[in-house]
Amino acid sequence: MKRPASGKVNRRASLHAASAFGALLAAAAIFAGCALGPDYQRPSTPVPAEFRHDPAPYTTNALSDLPWWQVFRDPALRDLIATALTNNYDIRIAVSRVEQSRQMAAQARAQYFPAIGYQAEASRGKNEFNGSAAPGEPLLATRGEMVIGATWELDLWGRLRRLNEAARAQFLASEQGRRGIRLSLVSDLAADYFELLELDKELEIASRATNSFGDSLKLFGQRLKGGVASKLETSTAAGALAASASQLPELELQIALKENQINYLLGRMPGHVPRGAILYDQTGPPEVPSGLPSSLLERRPDIMQAEQLLRAANAQIGVTEANMFPKIGLTALLGKASLDLSSVADGSANVFALGANATGPIFQGGLLRAAYRQAKAAREEARLQFQQTTLFAFQDVSNALMTREQHIHVRVEQERAVSAYEEAVKVSMQRYVAGRASYYEVLQAQQQLFPAEDALARTRLNQLLGMVALYKALGGGWQLSESEWISFHPVAKPN
Repeated sequence: MKRPASGKVNRRASLHAASAFGALLAAAAIFAGCALGPDYQRPSTPVPAEFRHDPAPYTTNALSDLPWWQVFRDPALRDLIATALTNNYDIRIAVSRVEQSRQMAAQARAQYFPAIGYQAEASRGKNEFNGSAAPGEPLLATRGEMVIGATWELDLWGRLRRLNEAARAQFLASEQGRRGIRLSLVSDLAADYFELLELDKELEIASRATNSFGDSLKLFGQRLKGGVASKLETSTAAGALAASASQLPELELQIALKENQINYLLGRMPGHVPRGAILYDQTGPPEVPSGLPSSLLERRPDIMQAEQLLRAANAQIGVTEANMFPKIGLTALLGKASLDLSSVADGSANVFALGANATGPIFQGGLLRAAYRQAKAAREEARLQFQQTTLFAFQDVSNALMTREQHIHVRVEQERAVSAYEEAVKVSMQRYVAGRASYYEVLQAQQQLFPAEDALARTRLNQLLGMVALYKALGGGWQLSESEWISFHPVAKPN
């Protein structure tokens, strides 16, 4: 029987390998639209018809649509925020996390493509095979090998697609995390700045009170020398003066600590913080509605981050489910290999191969099933966290709206109180000088005025803090792009 030539055998083997390769490609095309695991759907979340305590009627514009520089109008505060958005370490760390997530998503995406590598080896030795001792008849030989190989996993069950879906969701979650940090930074810095201005106002009130008590003591002292007043009056006035003066160092300390806190947010060393307008001259945007409650789900970074984490957890179910099925791979090999290096140059040392492989589990002791159940439990946890985050967001907005509304009424009454106490101090002093009132009237009026002024300053602060809290609760600046967040003002480069 005549044997076929080796060239014909190689051609037939090539045809068979090509046929098998084509069949696997056809199977991959058939199953390309299949992906195991559930497709993501946003969980049902109850949404109120309107925000409570929102006095402004709904329009197409909302407070959250405004960029931060239209909400915080103090030029000094704007400069501080612009600096912090560039230099703050939390922001820079968040940027690094986003880049890590982006590259992890790129790694997952790379699994769609064939992995191509090379291998080269040359050796000369006696009684050896692949670098190991091979006893037998003494033989001195030279071996050489140079091949290029490729492997590719057919994504029949959607394992790679689910991995990519999860990685992309993690990346988008990191972006929302960065936006949340950015919004928190703007809000925290604005709040700290307003608190610094309130401390300045308290220091100014305390200094004025100290001077007022000092003037009273001076007056009482003169009247004591004239025999009109008693030692009781001067002693009481001296005690009031000392008590008021003792507040000054404490307020100066609080101001220094607050400045250090602001500089920390700015990413720079402790030092003086420049001010703009005083506390009572700070203005916010005009009455702007909060917007539709349903749009809060698309604006708040913490809600959007929680939803992306839920999407990633949902995709992981498909990954664990696909792990229960065989992994089909294609391999290719092309190169040269010879026991004699001289043969590498001619065609007799050519090497090629096309192949396919399948690997799959038979018995894992319940490992894969447990991983699948764990993925489902993780998705349930992520779903509950998403719904909890949404519920907290509506509570947060409602609290901010209620606080803003109530502080308006409190401020009006406290302004009346301060005005009345100022008049009382003026009248009591006139009555005392005229000898128609005792010193107790003067001290009582003074001791009522200055605490009332402190209370009014804190209420004005609370109004500003309420504006900050509402802007943050609504997910302010959600329409700003990456560059728009920091493009308001040229700032120094990071240290």
